[in-house]
Amino acid sequence: MYKIFKRCMDFTLALGACIVFAPLMAILAVLIKLDSRGAVIFKQKRLGMDKRHFEILKFRTMRTDAPKDMPTHLLTDPEAHITRMGHFLRRTSLDELPQLVNIIIGDMSIVGPRPALWNQFDLIELRDRYGVNSIRPGLTGFAQVMGRDELPIKVKARYDAIYLRKMSLSFDCKIILKTIRDVVGARGLHH
Repeated sequence: MYKIFKRCMDFTLALGACIVFAPLMAILAVLIKLDSRGAVIFKQKRLGMDKRHFEILKFRTMRTDAPKDMPTHLLTDPEAHITRMGHFLRRTSLDELPQLVNIIIGDMSIVGPRPALWNQFDLIELRDRYGVNSIRPGLTGFAQVMGRDELPIKVKARYDAIYLRKMSLSFDCKIILKTIRDVVGARGLHH
């Protein structure tokens, strides 16, 4: 029953947030375009609910010649690829705002495990073991508030499994509040 309520809540909140943040997103789009050449929106193939592929939307934070399907922490020199505006967007997590559209169309939820890259086979396999791939990935999640970029894959997958077991309105609200705290304090973020 909660999954149906959660989807309705996700849709309503994401639509409202899109309206509220539309002016900010327009300003960010202009600043990204002025900062570096290339598209404003970055699309990347990710794994959704039941391991269906979808294109996640983000504001572009890297130069157009950066490797597309590689997590930032695996790049040899990530700083060489991130744009000036990209540093600001990542530090403030504003690069994630376009994912409100992913939530509205049903690819994602506000809270859930962060969507794995299509080629993160180690994470996908661990999530399969825990049954985590059966739920919508989220804009934020329990693993993110427990360490964000600092967590090894095995630990992230275990936190995702805990989320699956404890998924509820109260747990989602706690994760959202912790996310706000982490974003404001830039906790657990490397790039």
